[in-house]
Amino acid sequence: MKMINVGVSEGFHDAGVTVLEGKKILHASHSERYSRVKNDKWISLKQLPYTYDNIAYYESPFWKNTRRIFAGQGIEYPRRKYDYYFRHHQTHAAAGYLTAPFHDCNIIVIDAIGEWETITIWDNMKKIKSFRYPYSLGLLYSAITQRLGLKPNEEEYITMGMAAFGEPKYDLEYLLEQNNHRGVGNILPNARPEDLAASIQNLYETKLKELLRYTTKKNLILAGGCALNCVANSKLLDYYNIWIMPSPGDAGSSLGAAALVNGIRLDWEHPYLGYNINQYVNPKEVVEHLLKHKYCGIANGRAEFGPRALGNRSLIADPRYDVKDTVNTIKQRQKYRPFAPMILEEHFDDYFKGRKNRYMQFVSKAMHDYSSVTHIDGTARVQVVEQTNTSVARLILEEFYAKTGCPMLLNTSLNIKGQPIVNTWLDAINFERKYNVKVF
Repeated sequence: MKMINVGVSEGFHDAGVTVLEGKKILHASHSERYSRVKNDKWISLKQLPYTYDNIAYYESPFWKNTRRIFAGQGIEYPRRKYDYYFRHHQTHAAAGYLTAPFHDCNIIVIDAIGEWETITIWDNMKKIKSFRYPYSLGLLYSAITQRLGLKPNEEEYITMGMAAFGEPKYDLEYLLEQNNHRGVGNILPNARPEDLAASIQNLYETKLKELLRYTTKKNLILAGGCALNCVANSKLLDYYNIWIMPSPGDAGSSLGAAALVNGIRLDWEHPYLGYNINQYVNPKEVVEHLLKHKYCGIANGRAEFGPRALGNRSLIADPRYDVKDTVNTIKQRQKYRPFAPMILEEHFDDYFKGRKNRYMQFVSKAMHDYSSVTHIDGTARVQVVEQTNTSVARLILEEFYAKTGCPMLLNTSLNIKGQPIVNTWLDAINFERKYNVKVF
């Protein structure tokens, strides 16, 4: 009988749990979806199986505490005893490597900090280069996010989107060597927020490209929370075959920790690995509603593992109309925030120029006039929905295309700004009643 191995990441932010049976991923989820506490740092007991053989932790409490003492932060310990403890960047790297579609590769892990490490480079699972605290691209990006009045460790993606409205006027590289745990204060008090966002985005892209000098292989894995920077990721596509698992941040490290117990490559099929809403959705009814009301919610099947909704917990809309302001109002977001399209795979090349991607990890150049799903710089973070996709989103897209001749829909997560994505059907009912959005 195969062992049940559990991986846990908790104690800092974006806690997660993964359950494996041999090579099979039985479950992987974010804790916030269960507790309804945004970015919850503690796991929920609802995520753990009744019985398991081993439980593994995503980092080393000992080495983390040595750095915390150095930084004047005090000591913290995990809430429970674990059978295995791995290193923070090791579990990030393993989450990417043991789910990748290739074997021989380099891995670049970039995040705020893990124990002492902030950037690591790997040849397969052998570490070949390390950058240590206080030097940290991730910490500085979060500090600038905070300087912009946004939430660090949560709203860096808003900083990335804001960057398209500005110019990289400021040299921020000198800040990399300081301790940015405490933020950067009110530096450049007269700077336009858009220009400050563009400056940190430009610095991140520049430093990411510099790290490529340590790579020797065509296959590349990006891991760590910074791997969610789809704009920067796209700058590497001409040179590498890139894999980024859909949950490259700390929650995804729970998968890395569980997988390292046996150290075997996993059977990665799709990111629909969380809580299951097992209800029938009629694609024809959904499309009829879209044609009449222009938007609706979808809460069906297993929740996505990762921060991005990929059809199972989505708020979708008809992109042929100017619905951006309407959907931003529903989600209580800033009006400048962009939305992403999901598109039938076979029609991607007719509407976008770029590499196809299933998980919204890169941006493509739009070759159409649907402004609702196009950012100010003419790009879009596209989700390609392949013919084998198990989400009901595939069937809805097919029906929408048959009725309208348009093979794409606006797609955003089924949540309100600052709140976790809908998880259960009860969450969906509450969302529908509170925000007057029909949820199928």
